[in-house]
Amino acid sequence: MTQYARLQIQHVSFLGPDKPATTVHFKPGFNVLYGASDTGKSFILDTIDYMLGGKGPLRDFPEREGYDRILLSMQTSSGEFFTLQRSTSGGGFLKADGLHEATFPKDGVTELREQHDERKDDNLSRFLLGKIGLLNRRVKRNKHNETNSLSFRNLARLAIVDEEEIIQKRSPLSDGNLVADTPNTATFKLLLTGADDSALVAVRSSPQEHSRAGQIELLGQLIAANQTKIRQLSGPPKQLEEQDERLEETLRSRMEILAAHESLYKDAASRRRDARQKLEQANERLAEVSVLLDRFDLLGKHYQSDVERLEGIREGGTLFSALSDGVCPLCGAHPKHQHRSDDCEGNADQVVMAAEAELGKIGALQQDLAQTVRQLTTESRSLQNRIPKLEADVFAVNAQIQEELAPKLRAARTSYAELADKRAEVREALGLFQSLKDLEDRRTKLELEEAEESGGNTPDAGLPASSLDKFATIVQDILKTWHFPNADRVHFDQKARDLVIGGKNRTSFGKGLRAITQSAFTIGLLQYCMEQETPHTGFALLDSPLLSYKEPDGEDDDMRHTDLKAQFYEYLKKIGVDRQVIIIENTDPPDDVRILPNAQKFTGNPDEGDRAGLFPIAKAAAST
Repeated sequence: MTQYARLQIQHVSFLGPDKPATTVHFKPGFNVLYGASDTGKSFILDTIDYMLGGKGPLRDFPEREGYDRILLSMQTSSGEFFTLQRSTSGGGFLKADGLHEATFPKDGVTELREQHDERKDDNLSRFLLGKIGLLNRRVKRNKHNETNSLSFRNLARLAIVDEEEIIQKRSPLSDGNLVADTPNTATFKLLLTGADDSALVAVRSSPQEHSRAGQIELLGQLIAANQTKIRQLSGPPKQLEEQDERLEETLRSRMEILAAHESLYKDAASRRRDARQKLEQANERLAEVSVLLDRFDLLGKHYQSDVERLEGIREGGTLFSALSDGVCPLCGAHPKHQHRSDDCEGNADQVVMAAEAELGKIGALQQDLAQTVRQLTTESRSLQNRIPKLEADVFAVNAQIQEELAPKLRAARTSYAELADKRAEVREALGLFQSLKDLEDRRTKLELEEAEESGGNTPDAGLPASSLDKFATIVQDILKTWHFPNADRVHFDQKARDLVIGGKNRTSFGKGLRAITQSAFTIGLLQYCMEQETPHTGFALLDSPLLSYKEPDGEDDDMRHTDLKAQFYEYLKKIGVDRQVIIIENTDPPDDVRILPNAQKFTGNPDEGDRAGLFPIAKAAAST
């Protein structure tokens, strides 16, 4: 019989520039990580899966910022140690011999690609398969006996069960993709028997079947592309729908706030515009009055000049009339030739009278001018007094807009835009889920058509009854040891490709009991392979197996009144050091487990215990 090697996880480390290395260590046999929620425990399982070839990207959260590399150190049962390095952004791997925790060597490093390729040895999958003695194995792909090269990812899904997969209402051999059911079942058979499907001879398919297979393959590629996008989203459809409703409600509220800010801004802008207009009009009127006063001053000087001239004429005419007879200064006539009774241009009295009449007119004009000047001067002083107030009004309104209203309006607009963008992302995500569902429905329809033509949809992987009976017996012993109810009869149903416990299909239990029985399946498979010396990774990782103690799904699913939890841990304490089981739980294990060196508590509080979380938690952040 072939001697298969096993793998055990030594530690996982996160590194980053100017960041202290953060490391989680594991020991052979049983390990448990427990404690507060949102401390990074489930992220450790995601990281290990990622470092064993799982698709990224990893979930992002504030504490992880600054860490750009991950180290995963492993040991083989033959005594070899090696460390893998991968960027948190995805891509290929670097491999170095030995255990490396805080740094990674620069010399003696081998590059490994992330994608499995049976024709080359430069990829992680073949490197890991080589370590456990499963290179060049093949597993059945479809009813036509076509085969695929075994990938390490085929094994990983049977050894690593996250908190979502552990409660799924389907066979542990199914991942929700009917196309993968046959290779998944074939991988299970390989672990039970050690025999792969290399001896199968492919049967030629009909043109119609070939066309359908091509469509199914294309749909599978489209589904995989959508699943890659969905991994980057914030949650499952139900959470996204709830988030969309909350965002819609918040957007309505923010819209009202934004409208109020815009109304205040528009009112202030209108007041600023009116104030600027009044200031502009006042300045224009002041300039106009100033010009008028200058002109009226010049006119007043002209009036004064005319008055002085006319007064000179009047005074000269009066003096002229008082003189004795003599030669006329105008015509040169002697007295005896002068005709005083006739009018002439030299009539001094008439000249004096005309000058006085003109003086009267100019005087009236001067009075009107003086009154106008007084009015304009008063208006100018009023404008000069008013303009500073108008300037102050403009400054005050402008300051209110610039320092108060505009920043609030910008913040309201930014907040609304961010929420609108977030809602668009959520709706895009919901659209992706709907698109994914449509693609999966189309593929399922084609697969059902193919299954009907072949006489059923149960993958025919040739699971041997004797091996299944031994496996079911081990699972039965585990469940009985855990004091699981009605565990006296356990067998494996080939049609359902799942366990039947006490005459009840495993998927018919509540989600809490499904989590426990999925755990029994995974640990039972590890125990079976170790006892039968068939291939296995050598480790099993389970997230939230005791869900019935935290979130029971009804009375039948509630195990809090039983000792199942205590028996579960008591069994795991006895797991041999030649294998490894890692349990992640939010509920605290019994006291005798918590004191073990392989039990690590994540407190969520930097002031409590040795470890607050996977990544350092600032005290200020923890206290808020």
